[in-house]
This record gives sequence, C-alpha cells and structure tokens, in this order.
Amino acid sequence: MGHSRPKHSKKQRSKHRDSPSSAPTSPASLLAQSALLLSQGDPVSALPLAQKASSLLSPSDSHTTETLSALSILGEINIELGNPDAAREAFMAAAKIDPEGSVPEAAGGGAEKFLWLAQLSEQGGRESLGWYERGVEALTGRIQEGEGEGKSGREEEVEEGKRKVAGALCAMVEVWMTDLSLEDEAEAQCESLITRALMVSSVPYASTLQTLASIRLSQNRLEDAESALTRSVELWKDLPLEDPDRPDFPTRISLTRLLMEAEMEELALEVVEVLVGEDDESVEAWYLGGWCLHLMASKVEEEKEGDNKEQLALLLSSREWLRNCLKLYGLLDYEDDRLRDHAQELVAEMDKELGEAEIEEDGDEEGWEDEEGDNTSSSGDEDHEMEGT
Repeated sequence: MGHSRPKHSKKQRSKHRDSPSSAPTSPASLLAQSALLLSQGDPVSALPLAQKASSLLSPSDSHTTETLSALSILGEINIELGNPDAAREAFMAAAKIDPEGSVPEAAGGGAEKFLWLAQLSEQGGRESLGWYERGVEALTGRIQEGEGEGKSGREEEVEEGKRKVAGALCAMVEVWMTDLSLEDEAEAQCESLITRALMVSSVPYASTLQTLASIRLSQNRLEDAESALTRSVELWKDLPLEDPDRPDFPTRISLTRLLMEAEMEELALEVVEVLVGEDDESVEAWYLGGWCLHLMASKVEEEKEGDNKEQLALLLSSREWLRNCLKLYGLLDYEDDRLRDHAQELVAEMDKELGEAEIEEDGDEEGWEDEEGDNTSSSGDEDHEMEGT
C-alpha cells in the first residue's frame, strides 16, 4: 500500500562493521560505501559517510543536481534511524532540485522522494495527497517513456513503476478513508482512485484488491469484500517468498485484519501462521492469530451448541498465541496499549473459563471440567500451512 516504511528485522541491525582497509575519499565512493552499509542493515555507520559526501558535494550548503544522490541516501538512512525530521529535510531539498522527478534514479532523482514525503507529511490529508500525486506523475512519465520507446531490457523497470503507481493510488485511498473520511467527496474519491489502481496493470496487484476489499467493507458490501480478498490471496499464496508479487509483511498483517473483519477467519489464520513462520518475534502477528482463534471458538460455540471439543482446542490455542504475544510485548518493549490491553483481557477471560488446562506435547488438551466434573479432551489444533509456502 504505497511506499512501505522499512521493517526492522528481529535482530538489531545497527551493529558497526569493521572499516575497510582503505577508507573511501571521493563523494562517489563515500556514497557507494554508505549505500552498501545501509543495504547491510547498518544505518549508523552509513550516516557519517553520506554526510561527508554531501558536504564535499555542497560545501556551501547550496544543493545542486550533483547532491541528489547524497540527499536521497541521507533521507533513507534517517528513515531507518527513526529520524523523520532529518529525513523530511533531506527529501524536501531533493524535491526542490528535482521538482518533476525527471532526473534519473541512478542520479538520485525520480519519484521516491515524493512518496516518502507523502508519508512524512506532518499535516497529512491533502498535503500527503499532493505528494503522492507528484510521485504518480513522475512514475507515469517513466512508464510511458519505457513503453513508448520499446526499449528492450526496460520491462522490469516498467513493471516496477506500475507497481509503485498502484501502491501510491492505494495509499491515497487510505488517506481519504482516514484523514479525510468526513469530507463529502471521500467515497467518490476512493472509487475513482481504486478504479485507476485496478487499471494500472492487466492483472490487478494483490495489494490493490486488498484496498478494494477495505473500501467494500466500509460500504458494508461484505460479499464484494470477500470476493476481492479471495482473489488477492489467490494471486500470491503459491509464490516463493522472494517473488515481488508477494505482498510484504506489513501488507499481509493488514490483510489478516481485513480477513477477520470480513469473517474469513480460517483464511486469516492461514495467512498469520505463515507470518509467524517468517518472523516469530512479531507481536502483532501472534496477537492477530490468538484473536482469530478466539473468534473461531466463538463461532463454534454458536454453531455447534453442546459440542465443546472443537471449541476447547481453539480456545487453548488462542490462549497460547496470546500468551506468546504478551511475553514478546514485554521482552521487546513493544508500544501498543490497545493491543496489550485486548490481549490481556482475552487471556484473563480464557483463564477463568479454562482454568489450568494446557496443550500437551502429544497435541491433546486436558483439564477442562464440565458441570459434572468430567474431563473433556480433544485433539490439538491442526497446523494450517498456506499452500506453496
């Protein structure tokens, strides 16, 4: 959905590396080394090199086209370091030098700075929309150039540009659904933008269909939302992890929430189990899995009155997921009070209902006593693995 913020891995990535035997001195070599360090997950070491390159290229702080590469990498480094003000300053300077995004990306130009500024905007709303639109215009120009000239070898560049255009348009939809949701034109704007996004490529991107589903859910069009979500997952579920058509981790976290909102809990659980497999220290993934299992248990209680075995298995699994979530929450100093409070509320509720019942190593659950004092057991919850992962 738009230009995603970098996701920190579960390992701390700001470790200093040994300096090369011969330190770079020219601006180009300084920037190359800085970019390498950034790609290796070491923004701390990358920052002084990029700063030195920038000072060499613009000793009087009067930025020119030659400084675009330094400004771009400074912006990205500061994003990684969690310094939004410094990142915004760098991208704003780059936007003044390259206001149309016409300078080649290899020289530090292009649309990226506009997409970042849309997310870094302090005002949000229409200001963010303006930056996104500038990014879309710059990307569209590059796409038309690549397609119009029929240049061989630019197919991947064109496809990547289309993907970014669709992402930016979907991000604009999100702005209308959040910051500008009370505007009279909000719904019409969302429909216009999602139509544009769906037309970017012959086959819609999975994230575009996900945004379409979000719109339909807000309109209480549940069947249309279910259809869009099913199509979205079908597009990528069998793809390898490194495939560019496979949505990134944060997008699939959002997908899990949408699936749960659409009451598609079984598919939501398949998605979140894959997420936990990719990053077993994701607090939000463990939380969503636990909540999803709890919702499934509630459905079983409503649909299979008097049959406790399946409900027991789901509740025990839910509690285990949520306990893992809360454990990681404390270990990682995670900050989301609403998530924590809801997880604690659900665990307390299940502790009261289940008592000391636990999932045994062989997969059986024991210890849930009925009114007559008999113990009820059932087979453990099966592992749901998404096909192709």
